[in-house]
Amino acid sequence: MDTRQLEYFVAVAEELSFTRAARRLRAVQSTVSAGIKSWESDLRTTLFDRSTRSVALTPSGAAFLPEAKAALAQLDRAKAVVQEAGAGLRGSLRIGTMISVGPLDLPGLLGAFHRRYPLVDLHLTMSTTGSTGLAEDVRAGRLDAALVGLPPSDLAGLQARELNRHSYVALMPAEHRLATRSTVTITDLTGEDFVDTPRGFGNRIALERAFDAVGKPRRVVAEVSDLRVVPGYVRAGLGIAVVPDLEIIREPDLVRIPLAGAAVEWLVTLVWLADHKPSRALTTLLGLVEDMLTAGGDGE
Repeated sequence: MDTRQLEYFVAVAEELSFTRAARRLRAVQSTVSAGIKSWESDLRTTLFDRSTRSVALTPSGAAFLPEAKAALAQLDRAKAVVQEAGAGLRGSLRIGTMISVGPLDLPGLLGAFHRRYPLVDLHLTMSTTGSTGLAEDVRAGRLDAALVGLPPSDLAGLQARELNRHSYVALMPAEHRLATRSTVTITDLTGEDFVDTPRGFGNRIALERAFDAVGKPRRVVAEVSDLRVVPGYVRAGLGIAVVPDLEIIREPDLVRIPLAGAAVEWLVTLVWLADHKPSRALTTLLGLVEDMLTAGGDGE
């Protein structure tokens, strides 16, 4: 079994592009293509339907994909066992995170882990495409774990540890017509222009569903990937925002009003695959998370 050729196949199957797969693997595209052709020759079947515009898995390729991923995972576990037996905890961890994760001290957590287990190769990826993409990367095996802000209903196939949760507030200038209210409802906000994060971000998903539930569509005029810059666009008069009540959006010249009458919260969770036994490195990191939460409380 050629491990590298297995990696070529899985990468092409997930990316549905030889070019993107080669870039992801830091390999030459012709080498990836040759590796796939070699597999097809050995297996005496076609794994991909290729055209000048697209790449798609054949039925044989679709059947082979879970087996290939399982084989790679087993090889990784075997390597980790050997390495750990030889010289302490080893391996690699690929962690994905949102740009804004609330009060969790992620740098402190990963720094503490690195100091205790310097032989574990840590890779941190910060997503600009939202929690939906991070969750899918965990399901596809591209990440070992991720911090996401999705509702529990969107975590199918994932094991989740809740880290903290936050209610929502409306953020607006002091001169806004609603600025003197003690609370606002979704109905109160009908007809407003909004500043929000892009579709696929967990905080927006929860809010969109709350608006849809009462039949009140809304108009988002500005989309920004970082919650920390939302107040600037609100201050500029582009619209109001309804966002999780985080310290990073508390600006003294803007009014924050609690959102009432809607059962909507922003949950930050750490997720990993539910149907795979975590590696020792991931299990150790999860234990460190539990220690941190126990020491500091289970969030807000």
